[in-house]
Amino acid sequence: MAEYLFANAATTSTASELPLFKEYAWDFDNDCFIYDSNGNHILLEGNEAIKVWCYKALKTERFMYLAYTHGFGIELYPFMAKVMGIMQRKSELKRIVTEALMVNPYIVSVDSISFDENNRNEEMDIRIAMTTVYGELVI
Repeated sequence: MAEYLFANAATTSTASELPLFKEYAWDFDNDCFIYDSNGNHILLEGNEAIKVWCYKALKTERFMYLAYTHGFGIELYPFMAKVMGIMQRKSELKRIVTEALMVNPYIVSVDSISFDENNRNEEMDIRIAMTTVYGELVI
């Protein structure tokens, strides 16, 4: 959708200055679009659409795909090659997550990022609280 074109935007905006944010509905469990009973895409608006955009931005490696601007996505590959302690790793991860999200002019601030380490497959869940032009949002 057209919202990916703003990835290099460096302006602070309010809801009244921006068009209503829209994105196609996404099934996060199956990693695919959600369709209605007629086979059409379901369109989300506001914070629900921003959730989808955040998911896609944090799932897309930056600079890897020509379909996206250089501002869209997250740079995880260089991060994974670094040797560092757990506290330094979390700090660096907070920085790159914040950087990936703040290119979106609909996101006013990333207020907190917390980690939940579950030892299955060395995975870590991340909880992100942010403020958008539509209000508070937690993903």
